[in-house]
Amino acid sequence: MRSFNPPTTQPTRTSTPASGSQVKARQLSQLHAQLAQLSNNLADTENLLRMTSVQAESMRGLGSWHAGLFMAASKVLGEESVQQQHQK
Repeated sequence: MRSFNPPTTQPTRTSTPASGSQVKARQLSQLHAQLAQLSNNLADTENLLRMTSVQAESMRGLGSWHAGLFMAASKVLGEESVQQQHQK
């Protein structure tokens, strides 16, 4: 999983003014880098959601299995207590 890297600010150069096309090229380059990071983050999110879905299905099966164990234990313990009451 990738960590979030905040955008870095570039120092402004006061000695040479940038032309409009240079500014546009720099902004497009920054936008391209941000879109690449966004794409990577979305891919990570998709993988995590897929893994969560698989784990949720496994938890459902595990919950059903435990419920069966509890019902069986309740039946066994319930029968034992009924037999003990009849013996008294």
